[in-house]
This record gives sequence, C-alpha cells and structure tokens, in this order.
Amino acid sequence: MGQMVVEVWSDVACPYCFIGKKKFEKALRQFPGNDKIKILWKSFQLSPDLKTDPAKNMYEYLCESKGINVEEAKEMTYFAEEAARTADIELNFDKVIPANTLNAHILIHFAGQYNMQNEITDKLFRAHFSEGRNIDDKAVLKDIASESGLDTARLDKAFNDDNFTDKVREDIYEASQMAIRSVPFFVFNRKYAVSGAQDPVVFLRTLEKSFAEWESEVAAEKAEIIQGPGCSAEKGCM
Repeated sequence: MGQMVVEVWSDVACPYCFIGKKKFEKALRQFPGNDKIKILWKSFQLSPDLKTDPAKNMYEYLCESKGINVEEAKEMTYFAEEAARTADIELNFDKVIPANTLNAHILIHFAGQYNMQNEITDKLFRAHFSEGRNIDDKAVLKDIASESGLDTARLDKAFNDDNFTDKVREDIYEASQMAIRSVPFFVFNRKYAVSGAQDPVVFLRTLEKSFAEWESEVAAEKAEIIQGPGCSAEKGCM
C-alpha cells in the first residue's frame, strides 16, 4: 500500500521544533497505522545570515539580534525551557552556541539517503540545545553522523557538493511558496497542515483524518479490474 507522507519544515536552531517533534512523535505512537507514515524533514533557516561565533553565548546573540537586554533574553529562553519540560526535554540555553544551521541541514538531507533523517534530526537538536555542541562545525557533525553509523567520508564530500546545498535551498524556497513563515510546520499528505508545537491530540486528530482520506485514495487507485479478452505488448492478443 505504501506510506502516507508527513513533511516537517524545521530548523535545528528552533527550540519549538524540538518540542514539536517530541509531541508529534507522542501522537504517532498512539496512532494505529504509524507503520504506514513516512516522515520527511524539510529545511528552514530562521537566521540564514548568522555568522557562527563559538565565543558568543545565546543571551549575547539575542541581545544583539533582537535589540533587548540580558534579562529579556533570559525571559525568552525561560518560556522555551518551560514548554520543553512538557515534552520531557531539557534545554540548556547557558550552553547553546548560536550557529548557522546550513551544514546541519546538509547532514539531515545526507541522512535521508539512508532513511535516518529522524534519528539524525533528534541528535542535532540534543547536540545544540542540551549538549552545547557547535552544529556548524563539520567535525562535530561528522561525529554525530558516525555515532549513527553513517559514512563520514561520504558526508565530507556532501558538505562540498552543491547538490546538497541546493536541496536545502529548494526546501526553503518551497516553504516561501507555501507561505510558511514560522516553524515547526507539519504538512499531512499535502492536504492538511499543523503549525507550531501543538498538543499531541491535535497531531493525532490530523493524522487520523488525513490517513483515512489517504487510504480511500489508494483504494480508489487500486480498484478491482475485471479481466476480459484483449491485447498487450507482452502477451499479444488472447
């Protein structure tokens, strides 16, 4: 029968994308047809022009980019940390290194060749938000890939392959064409969308509705054929 596709536009630097991933996965575990769901992670960059500086912490970055003071920056991260706890995630903004996410997205696309996007995306979120690792550092990214058994020599080539950079750009362009302005953004069978780190029940209901329609579409495509006399290129006329 195949699988119904759920596309997720996300950025590794987005704490609510990490939270949304966990809430969606909770809903998916409750969904009886979860083996018939294929998840595709799509690239989105909240700060494509960000220059990675490992010496700069998240609060300094927020102060500079948002024009706020340190107290306001810490208040912003506090709300994200509280939201993360509802999804059993620990965020540690004291350790986060503000980083450009292009290379991280290249790794996610690379992992897609091995059907390992979901696992790699999870490791990248944890590396960035919990472990304080620099997700723009290719050595760090190769370590993450190696931990999952991916070929780091091939990944090294992918970092210098314009085709992978183009895949990231294509996702971002597609998001703009679909008027996606914020992430996470979940698209179910190209018919329904859920924006933000919603409660698992929202994801579950959307899964149930979209999957029921998808099953009906597949069944219609595979309508029973009553065979009769005819001709074919392979067997001739019979």
